[in-house]
Formats: sequence, structure tokens, C-alpha cells
Amino acid sequence: MTTDAGAVPVERALRTRPFAFLTVAWGFTNFADSVLAIIFAVWVKDLTGSNGTAGLVLAALGLPALVSPLLGQVADRVSRRRMMVVAYLVGAVSLLALFAVRGPDQVWLIFVVTVLYSGIGFATAAAQSGLVRDLLPDEALGPANGRLTTIDQTFRLVVPVVGAGVYVAVGPLPLVVAAVVAFVVAAFFVSRIVLVETPPTPLAEREPFLAEVTAGFRHLVRTAPLGVLTVALAVAFGAVGVLNAVSFAIIENGLGLGPEMLGPIVSVQGVTAIVAGLTAARMIGRIGSQRLVALALALVTLGILPALGTNLAAIVVGMGAIGLGVTWAIVGFVTERQLKTPATLQGRTSAATNMLLNVPQLVMTVVAAGAVGVLDYRVLVGVTAAGLAASALLALTGPRATTGEDVAARSGAPASGADGPSAPAQP
Repeated sequence: MTTDAGAVPVERALRTRPFAFLTVAWGFTNFADSVLAIIFAVWVKDLTGSNGTAGLVLAALGLPALVSPLLGQVADRVSRRRMMVVAYLVGAVSLLALFAVRGPDQVWLIFVVTVLYSGIGFATAAAQSGLVRDLLPDEALGPANGRLTTIDQTFRLVVPVVGAGVYVAVGPLPLVVAAVVAFVVAAFFVSRIVLVETPPTPLAEREPFLAEVTAGFRHLVRTAPLGVLTVALAVAFGAVGVLNAVSFAIIENGLGLGPEMLGPIVSVQGVTAIVAGLTAARMIGRIGSQRLVALALALVTLGILPALGTNLAAIVVGMGAIGLGVTWAIVGFVTERQLKTPATLQGRTSAATNMLLNVPQLVMTVVAAGAVGVLDYRVLVGVTAAGLAASALLALTGPRATTGEDVAARSGAPASGADGPSAPAQP
């Protein structure tokens, strides 16, 4: 589904009821994500008093990336809409186990729920990649990505501040209840989406199982500039994994503040991230996705540097640069990936991306969590900045982007315009 006109058809596509329902569901799930991503780590920190253990919670969020190719395979073989509904409901039920946490002896339960909750995120990301491809024309891809990212970042701006206040006042359980309700509401709205989904590849035309599961990886490697951008972002995510592990050390040792202040300080990223979401499509049009990713990673590098010092204002400004850069990098890469991926391969390519980006982050978070008690946290911040600078330079290398027809010929599928619209998805 494509259009030949300009902005009016694009805006009309973004106002359709199915996409509106998906947008509402996206809002509720991002509300839940914004709550849970903060309270899991802070909760463990309060129960154990350990920065390293709290950092491992962030590592647990990336653990399901190891099985994401299998989730992508499922997403390309079943109804994506139904898969999302089931995943959200399973996520809601799994969160109820947190009501059994009473003290340090139940910290393991928080880790189990964290892994399950993160797995739900990987599953829905793979499914949504194919679902929205069937909802929108290619011309609406950039604006849709920007809109969904703006919603995401708005919640990241508001919810951590409110959530920190609720956490300090009454504890984590009311926030868990809010997240459960949000997942249930999201499941309801996705279940109300009416669309004709792109059917999976017929059984007789499928490759052997291993070849199918790895098809997303092969597509990324063979398709310019996706290969070089994936490597650059993998390096960047690994560097950010180090930063995840030292977050509490920066707050407590560098700034002399309590761990509950992590949420409000990080939420500063939301201000510039909202701006980035609103401007990403225009930036892609002006300089292209590849250069936007490189520029974005350079901004994130600059944003990390103030964490080497102890000036709160400088660190807050740095958070703003990080919010702008991360959002531009994600939207730029995801947009390019969607445009270069056939509808029947969306789930597996999204899942391959998730694995290639999150596994380095997981490994580096674990390594840094062990090192934070031995090394000065500023050494690890310096490693983070160096990794991000390298990733920015790497993003500018490699071959130029190919056309949709080139991708179609290599993948054996129609070009994006003939096969259907592209889909926003999480990287």
C-alpha cells in the first residue's frame, strides 16, 4: 500500500482507526515500561544496598535478547495482532508475582519477573514490526516512527518523576498495579484492530528451520547500510551497557544524591527526546538515515562526558544531549530497516536487531556491574564515551544505501512499495 500524493495522504493514514488503536495501546505499554524500568532497579537497590546487584537488573532486561530470533520466527508465522494480545496479557499476569516480594530473600523473584517482562517486550516488538507494516504506507513511516517515539519519550519524561514520588511515599506495589492495568488495556485495544495481515510464507516455500531463524541476520548483513549501522549501534549499546551499571554510582558517589533521584534526573532526557521525535522524519529527509545515526551517536558521546565530573547542571545538560541523540539514532535506524525489509521478514529482522544490539549491552552491563566495586566509576564512564565515539565514526563508513528494488531482488520478495507498507518497531 503506497500513495503518490504528499502530506495529506500520510496524515490521513496516521488518523485511521486501526493505527489510532495501536497508538493508544503503544501509549499504555510505554506507560508501564516507564514505570517498571525505574522501579525494578531501585527496588533491588533498596532491598540489597548493592549498586552492582541493582545494575544486574538492567542486565536482566536484556537477557531475553538471546531467544529473540525464535520470537521473531513466531511473529512471522502467526497473526501478529493475536500474538501481541496474548503477550500483553501474559505480561500482566507475570507482574502479579511481585506481590510476593517482602524483603531481600525475594529479590530473585524480581529478577525472574524482570526477565519475563522483558521477553514480552521483545515478542511484541517483533510482532508490531509486521503489524504496522500492514497498516501504513511507506510515506507515513518516518512520521509514524516520530509520533510513536514522541509518545514513548513523553511518558519517560513524566512517569519517572511521578513514579519516584509514589515509590518514596507508598512503595512499589501501587506502581505494579498501574502497570498491570496498562498491559490489560493495551491488549484490549490491540484486539480491536481490524486489518488484513500479510500472510506468512506458504509452508511449501519455506526454508529449513535454521535458515529461517537466521534469515533476519542475513538480511541485515547483506543490505546496505543496515549492516554497518547495526555494527555501529551494537558498539554504542555495549557502551551504554557500561553506563547502566554505573548509574547509581554516578548519582550517589558523584552527585551525593539518593538512588531514587535516578528517575527524575534521567527523565530530563525526555524533553529533548520529544523534540527529536517530532523532528526525526524531517532530519531523515534532509541528511538521510545513515548520517542522522552518526550525528546522533556523536551527540550521545558529548552527553556522557559531564558524568566524569560532579556538576549536577552539566550532567542534566548531558542528559538532554543523550535524549536527543538516542532518539534520532533509533528512529533513523528503524526507519531505514523497515524500508529495506519485506513484510514477511519484518519479525525476524526486528528480532535479529534486538539480539545484535541487546546482547552486547547485556554483556557489558554484567562486566561493568562486577567492575564498579573495584574501579572508580569515572574510568567506566570514560570507556563508555570512547565506545560511543567509535560507533559514531563507524556509522559513516560502509557502502551507500540500496534501493527498494535491490533489496527485493536479493530477498526474493516484492519491493516495499509493492508488498505493503513498512512498520514502526523497536530496534
